[in-house]
Amino acid sequence: MTPIPFANSYSQLPARFYSREQPTPVASPVLIRANHGLARLLGIDPDWLASPEAVQVFAGNQLPPGAEPIATVYAGHQFGGWNPQLGDGRAILLGEVVAADGHRYDIQLKGAGPTPYSRGGDGRSPLGPVVREYLVSEAMAALGIPTTRSLAAVTSGEPVYRNSVLPGAILTRVARSHIRVGHFQYFLARKDEEAIQLLADHLIARDFPEALESANPYRDLLAGAIARQAQLIAQWQLVGFIHGVMNTDNMLICGETVDYGPCAFMDSYHPDTCFSSIDHGKRYAYKNQPAIGHWNLSWLAQSLLPLLDQDEERAIAAAQEALDSFSQLYQHAYTAGMHRKFGLESPSRESHQFIEDFMAQLASEGLDYTLAFRHLADLTDSSDGGGVEFSFPESFAGLLGQWRKLCGQGQQTPRQRQLAMYLVNPAVIPRNHLVEEAIRAAEDKGDFAPFHQLLEVLATPFQLDPENSRYTLPPQPHQVVHKTFCGT
Repeated sequence: MTPIPFANSYSQLPARFYSREQPTPVASPVLIRANHGLARLLGIDPDWLASPEAVQVFAGNQLPPGAEPIATVYAGHQFGGWNPQLGDGRAILLGEVVAADGHRYDIQLKGAGPTPYSRGGDGRSPLGPVVREYLVSEAMAALGIPTTRSLAAVTSGEPVYRNSVLPGAILTRVARSHIRVGHFQYFLARKDEEAIQLLADHLIARDFPEALESANPYRDLLAGAIARQAQLIAQWQLVGFIHGVMNTDNMLICGETVDYGPCAFMDSYHPDTCFSSIDHGKRYAYKNQPAIGHWNLSWLAQSLLPLLDQDEERAIAAAQEALDSFSQLYQHAYTAGMHRKFGLESPSRESHQFIEDFMAQLASEGLDYTLAFRHLADLTDSSDGGGVEFSFPESFAGLLGQWRKLCGQGQQTPRQRQLAMYLVNPAVIPRNHLVEEAIRAAEDKGDFAPFHQLLEVLATPFQLDPENSRYTLPPQPHQVVHKTFCGT
């Protein structure tokens, strides 16, 4: 039986879309972890995952039958600056599979060696970024947020040279599609309208099949991409997730979160929060993410103009109309999500003002974002006792009184409201200090126990297990992580 049931399509596009590349073998790979649940979805035998053959495949030392390894080319705006050619500089797409849910998925090796798009880099990944991406991407999936997934991770047995010598690793990443806004920008910059149409047709057939029924599939493609990004970024904001590097080449049109380099979850709430060590101007701070998403999408719209209408003015009007919908779609998703987090059933002018005031006070006090909302759920019905270790300061007394009054206007019982709030307010997130703890143990000691244990806890983020209470706690002053780093 073929271990991975490949059914490739991107590699059937013309040669200017990619470069056919072989992964560069590594010395002595060792499996860190494999994702059995994801393997079953993809039609991969979970028992094969731990086999010596699988480890060689995940390391890039051996190609499974049906693989057609390629590195795709794209461009992009990085921190607002234009780069006309980027591409998969340290990632090689092995191929695609059609999963049990009927969707097509990419299987990609990240850290598999240099490609023509490496721009002088080694194409490798240190162990730390692989640990981070595995943890955070799987945590995002458990939170119900569209994301790339981690199928497997291996150590390479070889050093990687950055500011210091670090152990190397390779991540096997899975995505509904790795097609980015930057893929379209690459061909837009070259005025290659044929390539743009081929790419759009490929994307519609793969990820937006409902657009095939439209009188203008390309308008539906743009509208669908905008709707997915509005929903995705709202979900980021609702859990306090900061992407850290929202370049156009890091926006997947399928609507999944990709690239967990300098990403982080907020501890203390403040809209200006930014962790990325390379974001010197805080371009991608928490509060800026919706506007940046809209800006990125404007480049997708510009790329699609020739397909929207033969008349340039009508094409621009159609693109603008689609882009103008972003703010409303985002605000609707965010506002509805916020009301659910507060347990409020009926949005009103009063509830909107309360939420605004509450968030302002949360920022003023610098309280923990995740625990504040989880504690609200605890307060809704204290009949079963327990809850997270948190309390609001006296300055919140008036706001809590308003909140209880607003809750009382709904139809739910306190217990019903509490259970609903528990479903949207996680007790556990991949806190920066916990991720760093797992990285340090892996890199410094070769100890993956903290990684495995944290991953298990993150798999059920809405459950509060007293035995794992330490994973709910914010960092102590000496544990606070101020900066996160890109793996390159």
